[in-house]
Amino acid sequence: MRGIHPQPGRLLLVGSTRARAGVLLICCALLVVALGVLFAHQTRADWLAQAVDSPVITWLGSHRGLLLWLAAAGSQIPAAVGSAALVLACLVAGRLNGAVLAGTAVLVAVGLDEEVFKPLVHRTYMSAVTYPSGHTTGIVTLAATVTVLLLLPPQPAKSRALRSAIAATAWLLGAVVAIGVIGLRWHYFTDTLAGAAVGIGTVCGLALFLDLPAVRRWLALASRLLPGGSATLAA
Repeated sequence: MRGIHPQPGRLLLVGSTRARAGVLLICCALLVVALGVLFAHQTRADWLAQAVDSPVITWLGSHRGLLLWLAAAGSQIPAAVGSAALVLACLVAGRLNGAVLAGTAVLVAVGLDEEVFKPLVHRTYMSAVTYPSGHTTGIVTLAATVTVLLLLPPQPAKSRALRSAIAATAWLLGAVVAIGVIGLRWHYFTDTLAGAAVGIGTVCGLALFLDLPAVRRWLALASRLLPGGSATLAA
């Protein structure tokens, strides 16, 4: 069966989606850098955070249990489970490049948060370093990965409704997580905005990288090492 013999797979981004992904990557990078410069070493809420965060804290701040549930989808275990499920689905579908994207996207995005942006910007909220929001980064990275794998063409029309529903649910969870971490006073609104930009930009960058001819040749070589692998590069 084809599903148990993963191949490099068709391109993740085709036609105009490649150019759009490149533009989106640049926009996300500029947003993260601009906000990082603006809020570097900040220890208190700015006017935008006060305008957005205060109503959320006022409405939901007394419901800590609910807020913890809202933020939970962006924690490490759900992110790992979601990534593993996507990797398995891609391998079953014979999309090795999709499996690599799903297996690396969250790790790379959260790694950028923890090892690059948080130390450099060092924005704090109640003594905790907060920029960008790792919870938001994790869930938005998953949502962006789902979008690339399930919605971008070419895709079979017969399953479009189901694929759209899955992607919409993932993006809804991203918004829910952002509300949760703001209400818990773990992050400012702009932390969640930057976290989303890191997640989206990472997925765009990885997808563009995995579609490079040289990388596809490496994936073709790797596919030969898998059980039942073939030397044929999928179109």
